[in-house]
Amino acid sequence: MALGEFDLIRKYFTRPTQRAVLGVGDDCALLQPRAGMQWAVSCDMLVEGRHFLSTVRPERLGHKALAVNLSDLAACGATPVAFTLALAMPRVDEVFLAGFAQGLFDLAGDHGIELVGGDTTAGPLNLCITVFGEVPAGQALLRSGARAGDTLWVSHPPGGGIGDARLALEVFRGHVALDGADFEAVRRAMEQPQPRVALGQGLRGVASAAIDVSDGLAGDLGHLMERSGVGATIAVDRLPIGAALARQPRALQLDCALAGGDDYELLFTAPAAAEARVREAAAAAGVGVRDIGRIDTEPGLRLLDAQGRPMRLASRGFDHFATP
Repeated sequence: MALGEFDLIRKYFTRPTQRAVLGVGDDCALLQPRAGMQWAVSCDMLVEGRHFLSTVRPERLGHKALAVNLSDLAACGATPVAFTLALAMPRVDEVFLAGFAQGLFDLAGDHGIELVGGDTTAGPLNLCITVFGEVPAGQALLRSGARAGDTLWVSHPPGGGIGDARLALEVFRGHVALDGADFEAVRRAMEQPQPRVALGQGLRGVASAAIDVSDGLAGDLGHLMERSGVGATIAVDRLPIGAALARQPRALQLDCALAGGDDYELLFTAPAAAEARVREAAAAAGVGVRDIGRIDTEPGLRLLDAQGRPMRLASRGFDHFATP
């Protein structure tokens, strides 16, 4: 007999909570922030065919569904506490549910965050997670704090770079061919991003502004510049590029790194005098960081090549309602 809605919730998504006052099972979860803390709350939705392919393994989908939300907490410098899950699926598929729950709870365990509620319904495959994190009052990283003269930084996997997720998408689209090892590496970057939670916490009191890279570095930098009322200059030869992407034509490298999206790295600014503290925070988090430019008084984004000559960016990033 197929599982009903509440049996499904009990079997796959009910776990004891350690930090929440009340978790799954009632009309509302009950959360209590610690003294001196503020809630950091964010919500992201993943829709099949728009955010992920039908071929993704359910374990990786469970991981990514939570990871993209944890990345928002990371950009705020918050500590994960709890999350809710709203899941629509065409039918009850226990193989899918077992794998999805495994990937979801494996990452949740890594970051000490608990599932405390949500909803399930029948419909096209759609995942919506809301995360709750704590940050000391007045210490949240915001998009609005960048100042002219600040250094512009981006995180990246140790020994790797940004843009790999976009390169994987180009393979799936049939635009690029990669060998097995390179394809698996970039596919993992697309399907199992690693949220930079520890780095975000380490940058509290160090970074002046931050945002996570979800819709493309240039596009997300535009949001930060707008909120801060500043401009920026990027030295494109400073962009961290991983081995698989480095084997592609330079134009594709820059398109993937600047406009690709789905990196879920942190793009942040810090005063030039804070370089040592930035590098210490990255080393403690086990993450790479690269200084890629500066914040300017003049509005707008400027790209410079290795010789310091201006370059033009063809694409500015992903927009759900403007991007085909």
